Amino acid sequence: MEQCKEIERTIITTYRKSIWRKFIEAIEEYDLIHDKDRIAVCITGDKDSLLLAKCMQELKRHGKISIDLVFFMPTIGYNKKNCHEIMEYTKAIDIPLIMTDHVKDLDCNKIALCHHFNNVIETLLMGMLYDGQVGTMMPKQKNQNYEGLEVIRPLYLVKEEAILRWSERNQLHYLPFEYAFTKDFGTITDENLSINRTNVRKLLKNLLQINPNIDMNIFKSMYNVNLDTMISYEKKGITYHFLDNYKNNKV
Repeated sequence: MEQCKEIERTIITTYRKSIWRKFIEAIEEYDLIHDKDRIAVCITGDKDSLLLAKCMQELKRHGKISIDLVFFMPTIGYNKKNCHEIMEYTKAIDIPLIMTDHVKDLDCNKIALCHHFNNVIETLLMGMLYDGQVGTMMPKQKNQNYEGLEVIRPLYLVKEEAILRWSERNQLHYLPFEYAFTKDFGTITDENLSINRTNVRKLLKNLLQINPNIDMNIFKSMYNVNLDTMISYEKKGITYHFLDNYKNNKV
């Protein structure tokens, strides 16, 4: 119990600036959480999901709004043996985890995922380098499968380096994201996707050695998109090309 309290305490003390303030900043800037929300927090057993769970618990205890939380691990595609290990550990650090087939059964209006700052810029670069498109994961979006369910990413502004330092400081027994899944769950164990992400991480690491602001500049580029300089872009399924109105545009 004392270890659990220390894990929670360090979020708002030792890592207040790099984790807690960034967590709150994302909630406020992207309007992620409202009073009376019932939020399903997705747990995989890795360091990111454990931090998300603890941040959400702190928000519920000390935040200015009233929220209800449900911590869950989906059953579809998960390795039952490994999931048991994850459930035992989360129980030990006061995260009441349940298994569920469908998120909609939890009667929540939002689902919180643990994607962080590095995931955002890696996704942006992966789209450009491997798919030939510009786009990334959003801080919140409507769920396409269940009407009325919104996906939120409260760790959107928290850097992975801070999460790693926090987990090491508290000697967390976290598990790799892939550990929870069965080997034949294709979308998770896609080898090419894993290789591409690894390559992008190496590229970012090298670029940061040249310019320590590279990651922030990549992130800020999502705020500074000039459509007048784009050859083509898509909005709500409709593609716009710069030649569409080129002749009618005056210099």
